[in-house]
Amino acid sequence: MAEQMTGAEMVVQALIDQGVEHMFGYPGGAVLPIYDAIFQQDKVRHVLVRHEQGATHMAEGYARSTGKCGVVLVTSGPGATNAVTGLTDALLDSIPLVCISGQVATPLIGSDAFQECDTVGITRNCTKHNYLVKSIEDLPRILHEAFYIATSGRPGPVVIDIPKDVQFALGTYHKPQARPSHPTYKPQIEGDLEAIKVAVDLMLRAERPVFYTGGGVINSGAEASRTLRELAELTGFPVTSTLMGLGAYPASGSQWLGMLGMHGTYEANMAMHDCDLMICLGARFDDRITGRIDAFSPDSRKIHVDIDPSSINKNIMVDIPIVGDVNQVMEEMIRIWRAKTNQPRTEAIAPWWKEIEKWRRVNSLGFTNSDTIIKPQHAIQRLYEATKGRDVYITTEVGQHQMWAAQHFHFDQPNRWMTSGGLGTMGYGLPAAIGVQVAHPDALVIDIAGEASVQMTMQEMSTALQYELPVKIFILNNEYMGMVRQWQELLHGGRYSHSYSDALPDFVKLAEAYGGHGIRCSDPAKLDSAIDEMINIRKPVIFDCRVSKEENCFPMIPSGKPHNEMILPDTADIGSIIDERGKVLV
Repeated sequence: MAEQMTGAEMVVQALIDQGVEHMFGYPGGAVLPIYDAIFQQDKVRHVLVRHEQGATHMAEGYARSTGKCGVVLVTSGPGATNAVTGLTDALLDSIPLVCISGQVATPLIGSDAFQECDTVGITRNCTKHNYLVKSIEDLPRILHEAFYIATSGRPGPVVIDIPKDVQFALGTYHKPQARPSHPTYKPQIEGDLEAIKVAVDLMLRAERPVFYTGGGVINSGAEASRTLRELAELTGFPVTSTLMGLGAYPASGSQWLGMLGMHGTYEANMAMHDCDLMICLGARFDDRITGRIDAFSPDSRKIHVDIDPSSINKNIMVDIPIVGDVNQVMEEMIRIWRAKTNQPRTEAIAPWWKEIEKWRRVNSLGFTNSDTIIKPQHAIQRLYEATKGRDVYITTEVGQHQMWAAQHFHFDQPNRWMTSGGLGTMGYGLPAAIGVQVAHPDALVIDIAGEASVQMTMQEMSTALQYELPVKIFILNNEYMGMVRQWQELLHGGRYSHSYSDALPDFVKLAEAYGGHGIRCSDPAKLDSAIDEMINIRKPVIFDCRVSKEENCFPMIPSGKPHNEMILPDTADIGSIIDERGKVLV
């Protein structure tokens, strides 16, 4: 039914009609009419952030942990520009967001008015789509269209820039269509059946296959993760994943090789290098995964399933491109496979699994523990053991701690791991944890952080306290920008240019200053009890975990090197990777 209301009221009503329960924002002059409309209703809960970048990361965490669309509300000018980092982050990691920004009144656009900027121009390259609403008649359609575009196909952020006079204007509101559509945007859901048949034929003949999975499996929904598990069990093939895909296949599964890529496991990277058939499901062959392009998986046929046609053959040329929803394509693969055999290829790929087991024995995630200083890998392992069996969600900042978390905290379910993959945004983890906690108020939400990264958005502790959100910030404090220091050590002759933090805050006092709880631990013998203290306190906690300062994150593929030229930790069992000619394969 059509109804008369102001533009500001339309925004709120559209959010309600789209099923939005929470939004993250910061008020300003150009969005005051919308904030007034928010004040007069109780169906959409607004979370007041301390910085617009924090709002976007909160919306990302909310979206990633629920599968719903995150919503952000910012004012014009600096409000919109502050949101750009989070919008770019969401674009690269395929996170569905709708960001509503205020704009100066239509007659003032282009006059350099107070807090005016070209929001559409600025965000054109960091959003999936954006709009400048020039008339009240267009507003209802655009609002509903934005949610459809953000959540369908390859998900991503959409900006709606609404001038203040349009927010005040009176117009006719229309509810969303039962089946949303767009005249020019029609994502392809069903994969080409003939291509899928060819893909299955290759899978039935492969001797060294591997499933290379990514965040697209998680974005496709919970059903896609179940389908992946069924497909893996049906075929008997090994499974690896990108950073963004962790949890789609269980880390406890016998076919799991661990994460692949720059800091992936030896067995995952060697399987990718030596495979004769690579089945890429919902990943995009980014540079952190491929290493040196001309040496990437040189002897394999490649199948690529992706809902985004622009990702096909962009970085790596593939043999069988399949554009479509990854869950739908996997279901077709299962149907065709069962029609042909209904059995895994256990005997045919037994020699391949024997080779993989040899690579596993290298123990590429091994490290030398200490009784006197906390090793960061050990801290993650103890955190994982302490949270087993709990309803736990993990976010991270960006750096060494992020990679250690991916390596040593194991995920058996999707949507439990929130991290910045494509953009590598420092400061992501704390606000993302707040967004996750808003969505899952009774869950244990932990931001595994670095002392440098977390300070970029530390002000959001105030948001956590205001809304009584008991997020835990577990800082691996080595007093360095750890990954920068590691690269400076390995590639720049140990010249640690501006990577050491000379003036760190007292994180315990900082937590208390915000009204939270602070913990500091530097003794490995006291680590478990300190982690238990953190977990059992029902308020925001900053845990300052003092770890060894110069620990490097291994294994590591040096930039520009192929998968079979990894730097392994000193604890690696090199003897298990000598081939019959006595040649070391690393």
